[in-house]
Amino acid sequence: MAWIYLIIAGLLEVVWAYSMKKSEGFTLLAPSVITLVTMAASFGLLAVAMRSLPLGTAYTIWTGIGAVGAFILGIIALGEAATPMRLIAAALIVSGLVLMKLSSTH
Repeated sequence: MAWIYLIIAGLLEVVWAYSMKKSEGFTLLAPSVITLVTMAASFGLLAVAMRSLPLGTAYTIWTGIGAVGAFILGIIALGEAATPMRLIAAALIVSGLVLMKLSSTH
């Protein structure tokens, strides 16, 4: 279950990052509330996952899902650039996540 909690926590990180962007510096109520609620849920699920997963593994996977997810969402929903260098950088992050998972004994 820890891995499921961790994946959901990472996906919620993408949601709160996107909502934070849409909140325009916390000046818009709805995206600001979504940001705070999903942030709390993401941190809470990360904490639960860390009960049985190593800190380095859990935190790396959580931030990696958030980083790559926000990158993809930025391209799809916000029209951000998908340059070759940015795509290579995202692929390297995903490679690191796979290696981290493969090296975990949990």
